[in-house]
Amino acid sequence: PELSLRLEGGPGTAAPSPRAEHHDLLRVLLRGCDTELCMSSLTSLGPFLEDEIIPEVIPMEIEVVDAKITLKDDSPPVYPTSPGPVPITLAVDHIIVRRKDDGVFYLTAPQGKDSPKEEKPVSVPEEPKAPAESVLAAPAAGARGLQLKQVSELQRELQTMKLALAEANMDKAHLLQEIRKYNPLFQL
Repeated sequence: PELSLRLEGGPGTAAPSPRAEHHDLLRVLLRGCDTELCMSSLTSLGPFLEDEIIPEVIPMEIEVVDAKITLKDDSPPVYPTSPGPVPITLAVDHIIVRRKDDGVFYLTAPQGKDSPKEEKPVSVPEEPKAPAESVLAAPAAGARGLQLKQVSELQRELQTMKLALAEANMDKAHLLQEIRKYNPLFQL
């Protein structure tokens, strides 16, 4: 991964932010980052960001190119039989985060020659439709075979769902039994 930081100041920085002429402008570029973060490390950053004094807004520009960040929840599971949450992967092709003088962060896509161009729909001339008689005279054997395949697939899905429902009902009964160990008067 490539990370570059640049702190600019003076009259040259007044273009992106008029306040930056007197208070500097922070530019960050993160390129090719592939990392994995635990949610507990992100939530523990809160106390470091709090302060008794409201700081002055520093205009900044953060550019992220070809980054992939995976967030994993490492908190203990609520239910012991739970497999746990699925990690969340955030893939960023190219994005720019700007913080202006008002303190608001703006997410924008880069504008320029490398940015994707909006494609206009192309009209395709319609082919002449077949007469209704020839459509009705088409053989139905292919459609019947397709329907039989769909029926067999649906039956397999139904059996899978029945098994999953039976397993869920067994888990429910087991959990109720565990709860009633500690509280015999518990009613659902």
